[in-house]
Amino acid sequence: MDHPQGRFRVDATAWGILAFDAAGVEETLLEKHRARLIGEQGTDGRVWLSPGHPESYWPTALATLAWRGSPASQMAQKRAIHFLLGISGVHFAKTSDDSSAHDTNLKGWPWIEGTHSWIEPTANCVMALRATGYGQHDRVREAIRMILDRQLPHGGWNYGNTSVFGKELHPMPESTGAALVSVAGQVEQNTVSRSLAYLEGEVDRLRTPVSLGWALIGLAAWKRWPRNGAALVERCSANEVRYGSYDTSALCLLLLGALAGEPGGTSPLFLQSDRSQVPGVLVG
Repeated sequence: MDHPQGRFRVDATAWGILAFDAAGVEETLLEKHRARLIGEQGTDGRVWLSPGHPESYWPTALATLAWRGSPASQMAQKRAIHFLLGISGVHFAKTSDDSSAHDTNLKGWPWIEGTHSWIEPTANCVMALRATGYGQHDRVREAIRMILDRQLPHGGWNYGNTSVFGKELHPMPESTGAALVSVAGQVEQNTVSRSLAYLEGEVDRLRTPVSLGWALIGLAAWKRWPRNGAALVERCSANEVRYGSYDTSALCLLLLGALAGEPGGTSPLFLQSDRSQVPGVLVG
């Protein structure tokens, strides 16, 4: 559900599974929700936001992560992996009069079919494919190059542009956190040092669960979870009294951010196997 007593959403369900899994909820409850996600999968492996909009297949990466470790979901996960490896955003050669500075030819993944690749959907797909054994696949390697190419010169990431008409754009904490998780363990820390510094300088000011959750998860992936992280989570949670209840996905991100900082804490978003291949998966 997107809210208590609300309507079913694929993305909210996937985030709920990831958060409950990290919190140690028993598998029987998780399997019930994983089965519901399988019912939302198309024959080609995509998991859409709604059956009426199969082009909105960005939840496929989240479902792939949510099915991790579930024998009953193995075939659905294989179909999703095959789908992700076979698609990308729309890309084109860069021209001298292009208003954007990023390399438009590097392939990642889009929010919606038939559009350009952007940071958050690409980061989610990289996380999903690394977690399921495809960290060394050519598609993932190129996507990591794309993410690094979109890193802002002064640190951080936004939706996926670095500069437009010669003007550097501003970073966003949620995009930065997602990008940092996706490349953790694949690049040297000095490659992302300015982005880590940006996020560490920003985290105390974050008041919303999506921004704070991603910031904490991103910093934890580099073992930089802040000492006052628990207090930041409590402050953000208390803001529900003022602003109203957070939706499910936002709450789950906040919970994942909180759990990532516990002693010995883990997150399914950066527990990556990075094996070269999972047997039995067709690679397009």
